Amino acid sequence: MSPVNFPSFNHPTSFTPAHIPPSLCESLHMSDFYSKLRSLFPSDRLYEDAARITPYVSDGLTVFRNEPKAVVIPINNDEVIETLKLCHEFEIPFVARGSGTSLSGGSLPVSDGIVISLNRLNQILDLDPDNRIARVQPGVINSEISDAAAEYGLYFAPDPSSQTVCTIGGNLAFNSGGAHCLKYGMTSNHILGLTVALPDGTVAELGNDSLENAGPDCVGLFVGSEGLLGIALEIQVRLMPVSESFQTILASYDSLEAAGDAVAAVVASGILPGAMEIMDKLAIEAAEAAVSAGYPEDAEACLIVELDGEAAAVDADFQALSNTMKQTGAKEVRVAQNTEERLLIWKGRKSAFSAVGRLSPDYIVQDGVVPRSKLGQALKEISRFSSEAGLRVANVFHAGDGNLHPLILFDATEPDGLEKAEALAGRILRLCLELGGSITGEHGVGVEKLEYMPDMFSPTDLKAFDRLRRAIDPKELSNRGKMLPGKEAPALSSHGPHPLEKAGVISRM
Repeated sequence: MSPVNFPSFNHPTSFTPAHIPPSLCESLHMSDFYSKLRSLFPSDRLYEDAARITPYVSDGLTVFRNEPKAVVIPINNDEVIETLKLCHEFEIPFVARGSGTSLSGGSLPVSDGIVISLNRLNQILDLDPDNRIARVQPGVINSEISDAAAEYGLYFAPDPSSQTVCTIGGNLAFNSGGAHCLKYGMTSNHILGLTVALPDGTVAELGNDSLENAGPDCVGLFVGSEGLLGIALEIQVRLMPVSESFQTILASYDSLEAAGDAVAAVVASGILPGAMEIMDKLAIEAAEAAVSAGYPEDAEACLIVELDGEAAAVDADFQALSNTMKQTGAKEVRVAQNTEERLLIWKGRKSAFSAVGRLSPDYIVQDGVVPRSKLGQALKEISRFSSEAGLRVANVFHAGDGNLHPLILFDATEPDGLEKAEALAGRILRLCLELGGSITGEHGVGVEKLEYMPDMFSPTDLKAFDRLRRAIDPKELSNRGKMLPGKEAPALSSHGPHPLEKAGVISRM
């Protein structure tokens, strides 16, 4: 009998990977990835079915949505690190997500990628009242840090309006601010050190417990990078002493422009309030319907100014502030008489975004910045843009640092409703740049503002950003498609599909 010759894998006609159809190669590749993912996570912390994935398909910018291939929920640092190593090995893009309150599409899932949900990494690991430091995990809710520090007379200063929901990891990613960022700064001013997992799973220590770091400011680089450089595993935050005294003033005006000019007058007087916020008539109407804050409903705009600090200093500044407010042409000036009245004023302001939903079925929140001296001019122009577009705009913003938050009201059921709103939003952002400002103050670029990055930065600047990102994440796995525009700027546009839609990265709701 003749011997049987079995084919060798080295034989030219053998079944080598080069002869496997690309679709089958990809299927085997993905199958191997998910098999390893399932060995790392139990089924109750690995979501692959549509029912459990649905809550993750969008963030606070609900205009866009995309279904990830899977959602994983790590409960310790090792699981995050091993997940990143797997993603790096198989070249699977990933998006880290906390509460999903981003308003720029910053935590929108990526096509063919996974979501790493950090909500269960929610422990305050250490609180050192003597050195005024806390070490926390990224899933800790912002306000919970202040709650834990309260017994020591301390708190965490950054206070975005969503602070009872948003996570410190998300605040860090977008360098969030809040009503009191005028005096106390943004999140970046309160982060001392970080333990981070880079996109390939390497762990790095950035910064330290000191306010005086030596060498490059790697913490400053990571804060505000919108998830492009990896995932923060542990965060050292600075705590501040709770102020001894507060004085909160609510002033009403006959025009939004007059309220904006009043902000410039307060700043010019040399007074540094803890916060200055403006709400226009539409925002006042919404807040009153939601929480009955007691705002003057006949006002075209209200200005909230809060002083805080040592009692003697607050009393002195209050006298100066009262004199300044009299000169701004305010219709009415109210002073909160007790803590309850003060908290009610702030409850109205912080509920304004969600309350606007009572006035319109849909709205877009923008986040441009203008110099404080140009606030009046900016608000006047926004009012004109609103009239020309035939769309209502509710203005609620951090007046102290010129951070505008115009809420553009529209009806998505109208054939061109969203497109008109997007066009108006773009016009407002370009106005901010023309006035010497920025396209974002705290919401980030995400996918929403990618189109406007070349308007703000030169090609040389954008190339430098891209080189830096690729040096840390050469495969562009971490939050792919966000913040940095590609050759075709993926941006919201009223002229056809979003470029990220055409590329299959995201889909429009």
